Amino acid sequence: MSATQFNNCRQCINGSLVSLPLTISSSGLILPNSPLPPNTTIVDLKGAIISPGFIELQINGALGFHFAHCSDPTTYSAGVTKLAKYLPSTGVTGFYPTIPTVSKEVFQEALPFLKPRDVANGASVLGAHVEGPFLAPSKKGAHDAANMHIPSSTSLSSIYGSQNLSDSIKILTMAPELQGALSHISTLKENYGIRVSMGHSAATHEQGIAGTKAGASLLTHTFNAMNPLHHREPGLAGLISDPNPPYFSLIADEIHLHPRIVGIAYRASPSHCILITDSIELSGLPDGTYPGHAQIPFSQKKEGNKVTIEGTDTLIGTCIGLDECVRNLMAWAEIPVEEAVRCVTENVANAMGLGDRGKLEAGKRGDFVVLDDNANVKETWVLGKKIL
Repeated sequence: MSATQFNNCRQCINGSLVSLPLTISSSGLILPNSPLPPNTTIVDLKGAIISPGFIELQINGALGFHFAHCSDPTTYSAGVTKLAKYLPSTGVTGFYPTIPTVSKEVFQEALPFLKPRDVANGASVLGAHVEGPFLAPSKKGAHDAANMHIPSSTSLSSIYGSQNLSDSIKILTMAPELQGALSHISTLKENYGIRVSMGHSAATHEQGIAGTKAGASLLTHTFNAMNPLHHREPGLAGLISDPNPPYFSLIADEIHLHPRIVGIAYRASPSHCILITDSIELSGLPDGTYPGHAQIPFSQKKEGNKVTIEGTDTLIGTCIGLDECVRNLMAWAEIPVEEAVRCVTENVANAMGLGDRGKLEAGKRGDFVVLDDNANVKETWVLGKKIL
């Protein structure tokens, strides 16, 4: 067995910068730094920072491809691969392709293509994040209410298909206050090992607590598409300061959230804060007006990172990259890069129970990002192979 050792670098470990070499075997796994295998190649990183590869928990699409678009299997599969090869440019080495509220036919057609798998020269597909259809119509945002369901009157398998529950879906966003939601949450956790995130919800604080007791362990794009934090009714957002809080995701794009709110939320629980992009298929495309699709039956207007339903102020999503979210968190919470990257690495791995990634530890995958002190991505490596 041979290996590669990266030296003259600073590793992001538990929120600190540690000057240590990183050694990766020819099979792509992190090794102890000694003894070195024979024929070890030495790579000088010239003082750069090494972070674990970023993990994207919620992404709808990019480069004109949306995970809710499933016209034919060949095109869809090619679209997933295209995104997997694009995302390392933003530091991402693993991602959860996200399907928002669509018809059961679209769910069942698309989900088989989103099973966990490695992609050559790209980020790993980690399984699907399903956002809907068990959401509150009053908090639908850009979701199509016509495709929403009440949990008590609709089985999980009838919407997603039994095989997809077992093989493809890894995280599911649901409104806990809906009739029958608590039973679905319990079933998803106990029977399938699927993480449940509460979101697109008008739940009270007490209903949020009931959701966590049933098994929900995350909040989806906290503060967005949920009741605002109120001094007499904290709602779902109030859960982030609990002694044992759920993991909570934030869209740090200055469109969905004010910078001060991002700083407040991060400081409530740095170990449970997760940055997501929630980026849509217009990411990477020029500004302009684009047609809708299965989820958004309206024209979409892109201006910079911001995308709205044409003629309204209703946000559809953003076009930000995960690396830009990290830089924003650094500025808004006034924290260094080694603290900020936890919100796209180990916090996500802990939330999702990923034992093979998220930290630079022996035995884990050699997925890492080379950064400068301002969190600009210089290189991305997957299983010890440079792909950017």
